[in-house]
Amino acid sequence: MNRPKQAKRFPEGLEHAHLIGNGLLGRHASPVSVILLGALLVAALAGFFGGGPRPVFSAASDEATLSVKTPDVIRTGMYFETEIAITPKRPVADLTLAVTPSLWRDFTQNTMIPAAAEESFENGFFRYSYGPAEAGKPLVVKIDFQINPSMVGTNRGVVALFDGDTELLRLPLETVVRP
Repeated sequence: MNRPKQAKRFPEGLEHAHLIGNGLLGRHASPVSVILLGALLVAALAGFFGGGPRPVFSAASDEATLSVKTPDVIRTGMYFETEIAITPKRPVADLTLAVTPSLWRDFTQNTMIPAAAEESFENGFFRYSYGPAEAGKPLVVKIDFQINPSMVGTNRGVVALFDGDTELLRLPLETVVRP
């Protein structure tokens, strides 16, 4: 027995027009996603999100030199290292490294090597006293940090050197933290 041919029916919501291509990109993914991914990769390779080499910032006076090797752009949650080199040009009775809290806001300090003989907070600075220092003998301090996950934005502050309470020099710094 011959059955009459029935017209093929599409499932609900589909029709014959869905089978017909809509031009060159009609049956392909949109290039927008590839372009956006490429732009993010280019920005990352250009250092926009941090992770590049650490620049060295420095200052000098008649009494001392100071250089700070630290990232200027970093990502939130990252671990990073800061290296501070201090060289007095004259004998110093109490070499003190001082940092404003605003520079290290929402940073967790994990280690500081060598450790300071005395730590305090005075006159708006975290102060790290290393005791007497000879002229020309460098002191290099390595500090490890982690950026707290809530930190996004820019921290600005000062790294300064003191001989006791007498300021020898200061170096303004800025760190940009990106998501």
